Amino acid sequence: MPTLHMLCGLPGSGKSVLAKELEAAGEGILFNADSWVCLLYPDDAEAAARDERKFLVHDVQWELVERLLAGGVSVILDWGLWSREERDGYRQRARELGADVRTVFLDEPIETLHERIADRNRNLPPGTFNISAAELDAWAEVFEPPTPDELEGH
Repeated sequence: MPTLHMLCGLPGSGKSVLAKELEAAGEGILFNADSWVCLLYPDDAEAAARDERKFLVHDVQWELVERLLAGGVSVILDWGLWSREERDGYRQRARELGADVRTVFLDEPIETLHERIADRNRNLPPGTFNISAAELDAWAEVFEPPTPDELEGH
């Protein structure tokens, strides 16, 4: 049975590190929207356009995810998945396709996230964007952490 690994957390929480580890261990094919946005729009890092494009990339990636899950291939979503509604929708659709779902919440204190993002901003790895402290704080205000029932069972 294929598995949809949904990695949930704010920037700097360790999602991308874990996603790459899972992929290297053969746990599934990795989908990261930021890396695709950087490839498609390498000269444009404006936050508003970047966010709009990320949602478009999610739509395209999700079409591929559905095809892979339906074909028995596991997938790793490195998207953040900040809202319960969003997670529920992907969880339901994956289960309809016969997949198991594993939600992994990477939770770090906001101070740790600020330190990690500041370090990353100094030498941006490929496929990432500069994130300001103000952006991170604003995102932390709207982020909906998964509830225990989302993390229990599959």
